[in-house]
Amino acid sequence: MIKRTLLIIIPAVFFTSCANYYISVDSLKEQFAGIDSSKLMQVGISGPLMVDVNYKANPIKTIKCTDKSGAPAQLINGPSIETRITYGYKKRRVVFYFDRVILSNGMLYGVESRYMSFITKKIPLDSIKKVEVQDGGKNFHYTSQ
Repeated sequence: MIKRTLLIIIPAVFFTSCANYYISVDSLKEQFAGIDSSKLMQVGISGPLMVDVNYKANPIKTIKCTDKSGAPAQLINGPSIETRITYGYKKRRVVFYFDRVILSNGMLYGVESRYMSFITKKIPLDSIKKVEVQDGGKNFHYTSQ
């Protein structure tokens, strides 16, 4: 019985994935146009292994993107939306939470961890090769906005 259950569960885990969406660098610039540090909003979140955490998030409500076939799509911004940036000639990758991303002076700034918000990185916009977004499925929820 246990072997049969595992034979059903394990393939389901491997073949189930979050849908990836894509944003061009130009679209990213458009969506962040007019947003600077003075426009960030104070939010609170709760999630697994954490009590309420407060931070400043970008005010974007809806993320304009495309699906894998290039069709327009939209994602509702929230604390579980992850952004994977591929950049540089070595095609390095970094994952940020979308609500913690901001563009300023030709740079993309992002926070990599919910638990250690001091882990930040900046990437020159002109070095970005690909921007992917997805709902990471993590159990984070806004408690205040």
